[in-house]
Amino acid sequence: MSAGALPPLREVIARHGLSARKSLGQNFLLDLNLTGRIARAAGIEGKRVLEIGPGPGGLTRALLDAGATEVIAVERDARCLGALAEIAEAYPGRLTVIEADALEVDEAAIAGNGKLSVVANLPYNVGTALLLKWLAAPGWWESLTLMFQKEVAERLAAASGSEAYGRLSVWAQWRAEVRRLFDISPRAFVPPPKVTSSVVRIVPRPPVAPADARTLERVLAAAFGQRRKMLRQSLKSLTPESEALLARAGIAPTRRAEELSIAEFCALATATRAGS
Repeated sequence: MSAGALPPLREVIARHGLSARKSLGQNFLLDLNLTGRIARAAGIEGKRVLEIGPGPGGLTRALLDAGATEVIAVERDARCLGALAEIAEAYPGRLTVIEADALEVDEAAIAGNGKLSVVANLPYNVGTALLLKWLAAPGWWESLTLMFQKEVAERLAAASGSEAYGRLSVWAQWRAEVRRLFDISPRAFVPPPKVTSSVVRIVPRPPVAPADARTLERVLAAAFGQRRKMLRQSLKSLTPESEALLARAGIAPTRRAEELSIAEFCALATATRAGS
């Protein structure tokens, strides 16, 4: 079978009985113009790609057509394996399918000595958890081009001082450049979700400022746990001496979490660790 001989996705879905399952967070993207746009935005020509949740393989086809040397697809739903096998036959030696839960796979072992570009229409129910897993271990990936709910994408790319700015914004942007590329209407999916989706591209970079990762996580949890309160109050869950901590970091105690830059959160994490 050649690539051009692959049947339309709707036919594949019907033939393999691939009705989307809500329990798996499945919403299949069938618009070939959009899957092609995502693949081009990911810049994966000549690169190895990790795809999560390929489903019937719409985005998988686009990634292979865009010049990925190899696509490694992690799919939890065994019903999709037959459809993916047809794509593997059409692109000999370029598609490897791993039947597994993406939350449990060892991506570094999959990457081996090289690095992977991750491109995925992430299931909504595990998207943020997967992103946090990857941000915590950046050594094996060179870029993430991912689809999220628009609200999550806005939080990821938010600047300090904005309503969407929060823990996820700081954690992602501390060691990566985050760009929200474009939105995708619910009508592009089968079944259509109730929310608009957005494609985000994340590329690692040196940290904005030095900080211990675990301490920074604790600081962010405390600061944004009561984001409407002044830091001298919200940080009391971190230490009863919150005002002394803020003084060591050079931050006014009357400020609120959403006002702080990433560098200032790093300064707070450093002061926290030094005082522990």
